[in-house]
Amino acid sequence: MHENMIILGIIMVILGYGYYSRLLNRYYISGPMVFTTIGILLSPLFFGEEFLHLEGEIVQTMAEIALIVVLFADASTLNVKRFGKGWRLPIRMLGIALPLTILFAAAVAIWLFPGESPLYLLLLSLFLAPTDAALGKAVVTDPIVPEKIRSTINVESGLNDGFVFPVLITVVALIGSGQEHIQDNSWIGYVLKQIALGIVGGVVIGWLGSFQAKISMRHDWLEQSYRNLIPFALAIFAYYFSEYIGGNGYIGAFIAGMVMGNLTPELQKNIEEFVESEGELLILVIFTLFGLVIVPMVIDTWSWKVLLFALLSLTLFRIVPVVISLTGLRLDAPTRLFLGWFGPRGIASILYMMIVVHQLGGGEGHEMIYGTVTLTVLLSIFLHGLSAKPLAKLYAKHMEALHE
Repeated sequence: MHENMIILGIIMVILGYGYYSRLLNRYYISGPMVFTTIGILLSPLFFGEEFLHLEGEIVQTMAEIALIVVLFADASTLNVKRFGKGWRLPIRMLGIALPLTILFAAAVAIWLFPGESPLYLLLLSLFLAPTDAALGKAVVTDPIVPEKIRSTINVESGLNDGFVFPVLITVVALIGSGQEHIQDNSWIGYVLKQIALGIVGGVVIGWLGSFQAKISMRHDWLEQSYRNLIPFALAIFAYYFSEYIGGNGYIGAFIAGMVMGNLTPELQKNIEEFVESEGELLILVIFTLFGLVIVPMVIDTWSWKVLLFALLSLTLFRIVPVVISLTGLRLDAPTRLFLGWFGPRGIASILYMMIVVHQLGGGEGHEMIYGTVTLTVLLSIFLHGLSAKPLAKLYAKHMEALHE
């Protein structure tokens, strides 16, 4: 099979899933489940030949663009004016549960994988810290779930990847500088420069883009069809501008999205429309590459320890910190458990892993780390996808009975 056949296969899956997407949703079959499965079926596991490489130019370019779009779109939902209203739950989960999740995962990983470098084990916990609400789409879109709960899951999922990323690049810089030279503090200056100039680049492009958008909309210069494209173009521009001035492009894209979302709320709907159409297509292609390239690459590293860590990551490492973070609030146990379970690991974990593997040069000797992330995401795609609608209905019945 040639690469062109793989592209043709992806196109056929898009057409097939598109025609029957609503029917498949009735049976709890989500897009990520379908596209990941097709990727695995087209992979060397079944065809015996490797067609794409994780560090290949096509794969890396798609991963970079997808991560830029995800970070920009997620940050655009952070409306500062809404703080203090519906933000108490997500702020607690981001400020308390997220750090606890990272610490719990890193501590257990050090105990479970004593032969691995502690820095790589910390990297493992950071890979699996962000959540992906889209894997449990029924929970965040079905009105039978209370709006406050849906909003909390959405906001937390939208922001935790941006919050984790600065810590991630710090650990990557530490690893890149060489563990034997940790006493050399040169990496600190590098990280601070990446973060600071990334923020500057994002603020500049976000403000300029918002300023021009307001002028164009005020004078009716902006065609409706381009409203969806301008945020996407600004996200890419913010990335390259931040990189050009010496900052981190991904942080630049995240900050630009935050600035634009607050200064130009008129475009928020357009950003959402882009993410739900062109952005979702890009993300589904990434899930295909996940099954096609990453799963075959790491499947030999899977063991009972890897499986145990993956299951703990999706359950205790997530649920316990969420329950702790919500202590003191007037929430019953089912609500806390519901919020704790619906922290799927998906697109952010995949993209972080793909970018870091490229930066660190393949990750030879640490394949188990990437294998653990892959198995965790693979389990999450199916477990959260299949349980979203049934648990949403069950929780809705519980809330109805509670009110009665």
